[in-house]
Amino acid sequence: MKATINKNDILHVLSKIQGLAGRKTNLAVTTSLLIQTEKSGISIAATDLETGFKGFYSAKIDAQGIIAINARKLYEIVRDFPSEDIYINENENHWIEIGNQTVEYHIVSMNPDDFPEIPKIEDVDFFEINSPFFAKMIERTAIITGAPDDNRAHVIAIFAERIQDKNQKIFRLVSTDGSRLSKADCAFDKEFELPPGPNVLIPKKGLTEVAKFLNNEGSVRIGIKDNNFIVKKEKETLIIRLLEGDFPKYGDIVVKTDGHDSPLDRQLFLMTLKRMSILSSDEYKGVIFHFNTDKLLINSTNPDIGESKEDMDISYKGDPVEVMYNPKFFIDTLGVIDDDNIILNIIDEEKPCKIKGENDKSFLSVIMPMRI
Repeated sequence: MKATINKNDILHVLSKIQGLAGRKTNLAVTTSLLIQTEKSGISIAATDLETGFKGFYSAKIDAQGIIAINARKLYEIVRDFPSEDIYINENENHWIEIGNQTVEYHIVSMNPDDFPEIPKIEDVDFFEINSPFFAKMIERTAIITGAPDDNRAHVIAIFAERIQDKNQKIFRLVSTDGSRLSKADCAFDKEFELPPGPNVLIPKKGLTEVAKFLNNEGSVRIGIKDNNFIVKKEKETLIIRLLEGDFPKYGDIVVKTDGHDSPLDRQLFLMTLKRMSILSSDEYKGVIFHFNTDKLLINSTNPDIGESKEDMDISYKGDPVEVMYNPKFFIDTLGVIDDDNIILNIIDEEKPCKIKGENDKSFLSVIMPMRI
């Protein structure tokens, strides 16, 4: 292989795929990128055995070939390289030259034959989705991570489904860990051709990597086939292997309930919760919400440290309610809502609390109370 690449053409992709190449697997070669010459440029591939990436980039090709080179070192070399044009030449015994007339690196590479094959999936029934909106959907559902040792499929995955009837066409992402739930919808016009497809569990790690490639404008195509979730841009494709398992029935918990809707200033509420969570610890995670007419008092007690309290004016007209919540769940949720004001729906001390933006119908968060 002998090629000359422009630093500005590949630096962005080398940065974005560090998460894939940096994840530990049982194959040492997955710390490498597979770079292969094509007719008018190069292809770059990366995988963590669960999520695969492949992209095509312009380059001047002098000799065909294929190499597997350490992803981190290549990124650092390109990032700090003093000029735009960089040559990559393959020598004997998997040694790679990288440089220009004044700077040169000699890097040992791995056998490209050992690199796992990225699936080639054809005839996918894709549909288009707004790229920044899809990134926001992922952000809003990936905030639920679960316990580090909780490997249940529905906890480490995000549930994806399509809802179609005569009144609506929706692509939906849902995540839960049993203590909270996030639902993010992308609603399409009635005339939009939303192809039917199965409900699936997509690994959160994979979708988090996908989000790095979603631009602030434009659209991407997504589809499901052969137990894979595929996201396709003009020159880049990401393929995530789906998980097997069942997702909890969640329909009843997200429907509109009677309760009491209380509008709140999102930023004021967020800062109050941050202050009241300062005294929290692994053993004492909860803070108590006291709802009374037009008043919310929040207090935190940690026998090992001390206690704190803060009240704020709210528009609440229901019966008095005293309920404990994990403030981190609220802080996570408020951090992904864009509206200046939120709507807090409270029923009683046993029912879940619902949070949504005042004007945003695409997102709903449900948080279960803790035992006092």
